[in-house]
Amino acid sequence: MEVSVKDMQIKRVIWIVLDSVGMGELPDADKFNDVGTNTIGHVSEKHNGLKVPNMVKIGLGNINGIVGIDKCDNPIGCYGKMAEMSNGKDTTVGHWEMVGIYSSKKFPTYMDGFPENIIDEFIKDTGVPGVLGNKVASGTEIIKELGEEHIATKKPIIYTSADSVFQIACHESIYSPEELYKMCRIARSILKGNDEVARVIARPFEGEKPFTRTANRRDFSKLPDRNNLLVKMKEKGMNVAAVGKIEDIFAKEGITDAIHTKDNMDGMDKTLDYMDTIDSGLIFTNLVEFDSKWGHRNDYEGYAIGLEQFDERLTDVMDKIKEDDILIINADHGCDPTTKGTDHTREYVPLLVYGKSLKKNVNLGIRSTFADVGQTIAQIMNVDKLSIGESFLEDII
Repeated sequence: MEVSVKDMQIKRVIWIVLDSVGMGELPDADKFNDVGTNTIGHVSEKHNGLKVPNMVKIGLGNINGIVGIDKCDNPIGCYGKMAEMSNGKDTTVGHWEMVGIYSSKKFPTYMDGFPENIIDEFIKDTGVPGVLGNKVASGTEIIKELGEEHIATKKPIIYTSADSVFQIACHESIYSPEELYKMCRIARSILKGNDEVARVIARPFEGEKPFTRTANRRDFSKLPDRNNLLVKMKEKGMNVAAVGKIEDIFAKEGITDAIHTKDNMDGMDKTLDYMDTIDSGLIFTNLVEFDSKWGHRNDYEGYAIGLEQFDERLTDVMDKIKEDDILIINADHGCDPTTKGTDHTREYVPLLVYGKSLKKNVNLGIRSTFADVGQTIAQIMNVDKLSIGESFLEDII
């Protein structure tokens, strides 16, 4: 007997974002200098294959066009891939689109560093003795280059990338994390109008050269449009629990409970903890190490091991799935660690959906926007439709 949308009682969605795990260039990749990129495919090739049996079982290797992943004869889940509709390829744009926010304009970027007036205002308002850097750089390389001078002069290190970010790196013995966060809030207040970057990011580090970044990173995002899934759910009194940097990406908008994490495995632990305590609504997790630790550092071997470790922990999540749960796994952009650059890449992202009460072996095809996930969750939770996206709920129940 077929189950109708009306009859289907899904109470809880566990939504895990594998930050930067793309699966091949989008048709407009040439506009972003990303032709030929394929995060999963190239990582698998360099690693001589990936052992990810849980994702294979759900249907990862059955997605149209995926490379480097084994196919499954009888997947237990639903699978597809998604294109990004918005004009960008970063964390903010990707996550915002997932919940129904379309970004038609690119956020500002500063490939030649930030203008003098912004830096002068930052120095004046924070009271720091000056700044170092103010250029495009790898976060790990710039603290190697300027960390000792920063310690000697107490000047914060300012840097950016091809993404719309204003990043501040400080040694925790010079400025405590709270002092660094205060600087970030001041920078956030300065960066307005045409200079309103997507994120101001605190990048604390410790130790001696070459230095180590700590787990006290924080993102201070531009405020998202309130017409989005998270706000709609919160306004109806539903749980929206955020794991990892989700709270930061949405500037706390639409979040009812949040916890930050130190790494992917901690993110999985916190997700499982929420599954024990929250029995309805949304548990929304971002696993950032694929992007921050391996993608941006061109560490394809670490990336491969990270994917395999995530898949092992996926067993724990799947064991806790109840009859009225849905598990959704997807990415927010690519970050192919085999490219010459260290920036995000404009790629399709995989989409995996699993639930004990859902259909099995359903090919969801190519989705035209990440917002299809948000629209599906909106339908599940019976909140107002999002402004973009097409629900696939009727395809999977």
